[in-house]
Amino acid sequence: MSIATVPGMTAEEIVRLSRKHTFFSWAAQGAVDPIAIDHAQGVYLYTPDGTRILDFNSQLMSVNIGHGDRRVIDAITTQALKLQYVQPAFATEPRARLGEKLAEILPGDMDKVFFTLGGAEAIENAIKMARHVTGRTKILARYRSYHGATLGAMTLTGDPRRWANEPGIVGVVRYPDTHRWGEKEPRPAAEALQGLEDVIRYEGAHTIAAIFLETIVGTNGILIPPDGYIAGVREICNRHDILMVADEVMAGFGRTGRWFAVDHWDTVPDLMTMAKGLTSSYLPLGGVAMRHDIAKHFDKNFFYGGLTYSSHPISLAAALATISVYEEDGLLERTARLGPVMRAHHEALYARHPSVGSIRNLGLFGILDLVRSREPYVPLTGFNASSDEMKAIGAYLREHHLYTMIANNSIHTNPPLCISEDELAEGFAIIDGALDIADRAVRA
Repeated sequence: MSIATVPGMTAEEIVRLSRKHTFFSWAAQGAVDPIAIDHAQGVYLYTPDGTRILDFNSQLMSVNIGHGDRRVIDAITTQALKLQYVQPAFATEPRARLGEKLAEILPGDMDKVFFTLGGAEAIENAIKMARHVTGRTKILARYRSYHGATLGAMTLTGDPRRWANEPGIVGVVRYPDTHRWGEKEPRPAAEALQGLEDVIRYEGAHTIAAIFLETIVGTNGILIPPDGYIAGVREICNRHDILMVADEVMAGFGRTGRWFAVDHWDTVPDLMTMAKGLTSSYLPLGGVAMRHDIAKHFDKNFFYGGLTYSSHPISLAAALATISVYEEDGLLERTARLGPVMRAHHEALYARHPSVGSIRNLGLFGILDLVRSREPYVPLTGFNASSDEMKAIGAYLREHHLYTMIANNSIHTNPPLCISEDELAEGFAIIDGALDIADRAVRA
């Protein structure tokens, strides 16, 4: 029987067999309740029975150009027909073209990229590079961070997902965050930077290879740093001869209205990790970008790292096509324009619902934090916890066919960058209804 004549499965069959024979991430397997998806287009997902679901989180903040773009699909198909795979010691046209294009859009003098198959692998290799270049071992990272689920990346991750995976790699030291859990506003930049200086003093600058940070913290709260912080970290790194590593896996490729979030603060890190929006998740691809002097170090010094699928030709072709879509459709400019539109929706919900305690967004990177009380500020859940209200909100959004990420006391608002103002309003109208559930907790 040819593939074309195989009858499609029902949603029930897809879910049943997927649960029976496949393993799901971040879950007790007996509790998973996935939604079966048949196809997707633009900002919508479709179930096998045709139910339409608004994707208000770009899946994992990654399908930036939207679903089903034929330009990327055709580029993948064309490359697959020409050359499927060669090992990474070979050079290919997609590799040459993508390297050149990234050097054009990367910050400052970053002009070389080591390709991986995802963000966690990019973090792992950035750790190796930082240690190789400096000859030092220690890596500084923050608590309210997520860097990936592989061993090194998970050790850098500060949030509680790290606990069950410990012990991790040696040499990771925490420094203070810009935002404390359970507080509405970030710490002043000077206070947060002094906390970093204190850690460097106590650990010894000469022992520290690199300072890692998500430029804007993603899954742990869309935490936008106060002005002066990112430039301040850069200055501290320069003064102490420590490498600055920006994790742009989630914030990069137009999500904030610039190519990369660091561009908002005119800062050039020494190393920068990327993935997700690089191919809009049409195929797996990540990378570590490096400044010219870092790349030059490895001209004569051997790099002890490699991946079977590094520089995979089909993934590189997908990335080239995706970057062309950003440019052809003006998605960076569109996101910058829609940022204030999202902020207006956030502000309207804040005015209407006493359960909305804090709102944040930069471009289409946004979040609503829910509270039991604004004054004093009491989150709707405890740290690393859920609540009956948040579970009910999740059920409401699912019932009303809106997909987004709900974590702790927060509702994420990170739609594809191609979303229209009407589609944006559609999503916020559904969230508006869900917030009535949280308001009852405040009134009680």
